[in-house]
Amino acid sequence: VLVMNDASRDATNWIVKERKHTLVSHVFNLGYGSALQLGYKYAIRHGADYVFQTDSDGQTLPSEFSKFWRNRKKCGLLIGYRKKREDGLSRLFVTRVLRLVLWSVFGVWVKDANSPYRLMRCSQLREVLRKVPKNFFLANVLITVIYTKKEMGVCYYPITFLPRQGGENSINIKKIFRIGCQALRQFMALRKRIN
Repeated sequence: VLVMNDASRDATNWIVKERKHTLVSHVFNLGYGSALQLGYKYAIRHGADYVFQTDSDGQTLPSEFSKFWRNRKKCGLLIGYRKKREDGLSRLFVTRVLRLVLWSVFGVWVKDANSPYRLMRCSQLREVLRKVPKNFFLANVLITVIYTKKEMGVCYYPITFLPRQGGENSINIKKIFRIGCQALRQFMALRKRIN
């Protein structure tokens, strides 16, 4: 188990060390997308065949991982589709708008581009990450787009998505709008690179 601690001030480092998991801890907050990319690259460099990613806020269930593992050879990217979300209407709205933006910019239709519950085959992920700019905030979104656009095999499985169990939500509507505008500019700039 690899835990990416992006400068949190809670007891993460102590808990991870106590459980003898691998910890990569940042002194300064690099941002969600950068932390994901560093974690994926760390796993690939250390010989992983697959990477499973989930967030630590308790919204997903470890017990649902077995269906992903059983089906790992069917697809290069297996995504936990949040069919029913319990994290607020604003998040659901953002997911739906993002789906439309990805359709209009890249011409791909995705069920849940930014789901924090995914299993990826490292041999493909290594190639996909070469197209994702460093420090790209919506790294998982772009990874999903590339897998879909390049027909590398994307499978969706419904997962349970609970209200946040731990940590604080740092995203509000104002911040979502700002991130959305930035993401749209970045997507437009990347359109030719991805196509």
